[in-house]
Amino acid sequence: MKTRKIPMRTCVVTKESLPKQELLRIVRTPEGNVCVDETGKLNGRGAYIKKDVSVLEQAEVSKILEKRLECKIEESVYEEIKNCIEK
Repeated sequence: MKTRKIPMRTCVVTKESLPKQELLRIVRTPEGNVCVDETGKLNGRGAYIKKDVSVLEQAEVSKILEKRLECKIEESVYEEIKNCIEK
């Protein structure tokens, strides 16, 4: 039986290469909105972060998501990300 390839992505905060299922994708849509991409298929510029609240706090302090997505991120977006991680 053929083994399936596991898609790997890199966390922008920790620089760890992890399976895509263990990461959360944050997207800046072509309209300029920033949102959480639960499906992994939304159109736009994306960045992956590890599903861990401490990693999210590091991202918020260092503003790494703002640099990667090239836009300002509101506090409400960070709250939305935190809610998705805690699910």
